[in-house]
Formats: sequence, structure tokens, C-alpha cells
Amino acid sequence: MPATLDIVLLECHEAALRALLHRENGSEAAAYILFGSAAIAADPWSGQPRIRLVSHEVVPIAADEMISSSSWHVTWSTKGFMRLLGSAKQRGLVVGLVHTHPGADAFFSEQDNCNEAELARTALNKGILGLASMVFGRDEAIVGRLWSSPGEATEASSISVIGKKISIRRSRTKSDEVEFLVRQAALFGKDFNPEVRALRVGVIGCGGTGSAVVSLLTRLGIGFLALIDNDTIDATNLNRVHGSHAADVPAGLAKVDILAREIEAAGLGNQVVVRKAWVGDPMLRDLLRSCDVLFGCTDDHQGRFTLNRFAHYYGIPLIDIGLRMRSSRSSADYDMTGRVSTILPGNPCLMCLGVVNPMRAVAEGLRRNDLAEFQRRKAEAYVDGGGDPAPAVVTFTTSIACAAVDELIQGLTGFRGSDGMTHNRIRRFDRVEDRAMTCQPLSSCPVCGSEAVWGRGDVNPFLGVIG
Repeated sequence: MPATLDIVLLECHEAALRALLHRENGSEAAAYILFGSAAIAADPWSGQPRIRLVSHEVVPIAADEMISSSSWHVTWSTKGFMRLLGSAKQRGLVVGLVHTHPGADAFFSEQDNCNEAELARTALNKGILGLASMVFGRDEAIVGRLWSSPGEATEASSISVIGKKISIRRSRTKSDEVEFLVRQAALFGKDFNPEVRALRVGVIGCGGTGSAVVSLLTRLGIGFLALIDNDTIDATNLNRVHGSHAADVPAGLAKVDILAREIEAAGLGNQVVVRKAWVGDPMLRDLLRSCDVLFGCTDDHQGRFTLNRFAHYYGIPLIDIGLRMRSSRSSADYDMTGRVSTILPGNPCLMCLGVVNPMRAVAEGLRRNDLAEFQRRKAEAYVDGGGDPAPAVVTFTTSIACAAVDELIQGLTGFRGSDGMTHNRIRRFDRVEDRAMTCQPLSSCPVCGSEAVWGRGDVNPFLGVIG
């Protein structure tokens, strides 16, 4: 069975293409684009293979290579295409063609089919995965495909534009229309429910914040949920893990299984997969790469380090959640702060925000993989040790989970305005205030400081991390 194709355009690349291809006289125009790719052996929900193409770099066609254009055609020399093939081969990227139909629908003409088949033959002979092509039509319509042979092209099942807004174009079916969601359709319109029904959302960490996120996403109607957590329930979790029962503690149930049980009991048609594993487990890569959005509800630095890089390499938005609770001591005030950060190419990353400490991430990796070495370094004061469990109250963990899911809804609908998702929202529970706070990407940051890893897709080693 041929792999299902998903195409992701980072918002900055989509904007660059539209600016580059706009012609005042209404004629067609063309450009190249380089894609990173993700080869997914088995989609976790369908079991079928998928290919994900993520925009990495927009490449203009040189002016002296343009031959002619009009409202119904565009032609150019392929000299630049041949040079680009060499660069793509060396960098492990896929070359894509983009052209416009300014006054018409987005579709591939018979002439497109003939021309692209020959270019695909050339690309494949160079040892490249295939040739991608896209058409931008009127009303911002887009179609895309991937040539895997000169005689076979796979149409994209979804085309996403990902940035501060989340726009995912895909075919919809009547099965997406469900009665229990009619009241949210009354607010956001008839297209909202089919959109959320088709979404694939991964939740990493299923404790206080993660369990609340899962409960909210279930009721929101998210069609496909992936739950990831390596922990089992204990007595101290019962005050805030939604869906947990006292009897689950002696039974030693995994948090992911508790939440899956509650989703099934709700009977709202959500398709759920669970993985009892740490987010860095290689066995989770297909699952993570199959998601449209990720919620980071883990409290460890190494997990956040991994997800931070993942969001940039694959163009999958990460909504990361954190809490800091400090009790009142002596005359000091309470410090009760929640944070929701939207991490994607173009925003300062978790390291630039000071959320992830690389040294702590290394220490946590040692503790997970080599406890003896961790203890040795801890004794020599080379790593930080774990402290007492942090304070946690269900109202605060649930409140910040609501704020996080609201960011997803904002990305899909723009209900707070056209600026898209807030990059870094800080909630002070002790002061009853919300603030939007951010910073600039550090120029030296290896993740967000340049575009070198944005949309890079699969690389070896995974996410460019050695060790």
C-alpha cells in the first residue's frame, strides 16, 4: 500500500512563497522549495505508512532562467533545478516545485503531469526520495503531491500551514459530524468540529496537567489522541490526576491506562493509543511524527529538551505547560505561577525562555540510563539531584491545562484576534493575573537562533543529538 502523504508549510515559508509568486498583472509564477521529510513506517492509529514533508527553504528561480508567463502558463529553464538537485542530495532533502493559478482553482493540468513526470525521473535518478509539487490557486487554495516514480504521484491527504495559526486542509466526511459537539459549532461555525475531529494530538505526561489536558481534548472532540507517560499512579497523584481512583494505586495502574479507560467510558468516539514510555524512546518516533500538535506536560528537562528540538525539526507545534508553586514562609508571599508556551519555528524556544537547562537535561539522562554514574557525579557535585516533590493543587493544574487547550483553540479559530497563539502566557494564581511575556531568540541558540534546523525532518542522529 502506498504511503499517505502529508505536506507541512511553515508559516514563514508560506508567506515567503506568496510574496515571491505574486504578480500584479495576474500572470502565473513559479519557485522552488526544499522539504525535510519524515518516513513513518506505521501510523499509530491506522497502522499504514505515512510520509511527511516539511518546508525547509524557499528558493527563487533566477530572473535570467524565466522564459515566459501569462495568466494561463509559466515556463522556465531547469538549469537551477539541476543545481538544486545536487544540493538536495547532499543535504538529504526533497526538491519541490511551486507554481500559481492566480485566477483559477488549485489543480494539476495535463501539461503539469507531463513536465513533472520527466523532472521526477531526473530527481529519482539522482537518488532523491521523489519530486514534490504544489499549486497555489485562488482563495488561498493549495494542492500538493509527491512523485515516487515517473508514472506515479501521491496526492497529499493534508496540507498544513503551521505558525502562530494552525490551518490544516484535508478531506472531510459525514462521520465528522457528531451531535454532542453542536454547541461548539454554534460558536465557532460548522467547519470547526470536522477540523478538531480530524486532529491528531499527542499528550506527553499524564499527571496533574496532562490528565486535565486529556480530559479537555476528549470533550473538545479531538478525533485521535496519543497518551505518553512512563509512570504509574501513586497515592500523592490522586489529588489531581483526572479519572484516577483510590483502587488504582494498589493495582499499580499506569497513568496512560487510567486515562484511556476514562476516554473509553466517555464513549465519544475518540481513537486513543497509549505508550508507557519516556518521550525519548526511539519506539515513539513514528507516533510523535504522526501528530499535528503536541502538548508537553512533562516536568523533566530532558523531556522538554527533546520536544523543543522536535517541534522545530518537524514543524509540529508544541504547547508546553509548567507550574511553579512556592508556599508562604515567614513574611514571604506565595509564588503560584503557571506557564503556557507555544513552541514552533519562529518563536523563542524553551532554552531561550530559560525553561530548559541543558545541564539538568544531561543529569536526568544519566539518572535514567546510568544510575551509578549519576550517583558518582552527584557526589562530586557535577549534577543536580532531585528535591522534594513540588506542591500541587488540582484547581491550579486544571486551570493552566485549560489555558493550554485555549491556545490550541485560538490557533484554530483566532477567537482572541488575528495575532494567533500567544507565545508565552504567564498566570499568577496568587495575584489573579495573566500576562503575555516573551523574549527574543538568542542568536547563539542551536535550535531557534537560525533556520538551519527548521523543517529539517529526519536526520541521523535523530534531532541532531549525539549521545
